[in-house]
Amino acid sequence: MNQPTLTVISMLLLSAGTFAFRFAGPALRTKVTVAPTVVRLLEASSIVLLAALVATSTLAEGHEFAGYARPAGVLTAGVLAWYRLPFLVIVLSAAAMAAGLRLLGVP
Repeated sequence: MNQPTLTVISMLLLSAGTFAFRFAGPALRTKVTVAPTVVRLLEASSIVLLAALVATSTLAEGHEFAGYARPAGVLTAGVLAWYRLPFLVIVLSAAAMAAGLRLLGVP
């Protein structure tokens, strides 16, 4: 098979799997019971997974260090989110911080 065909097949399989997972949640909610400890573990693991994603996206670009401007922008966004500012303010402030540092020559 050629590359475009494999790509389309992969997209269809992933979309079918995603739909199956989204459908299975409400369909099985009343039939499957999960222990409270498992629920707490899954909640904690989702936070850890999100933190790992933020860390790798912030600190690395390919196999190299992304520089200091991007982590400064993410830190700005984190602090403003902590204070529960509006989302638009958070995004614009983080972008302004990163762009300002890059304009000043900070990598």
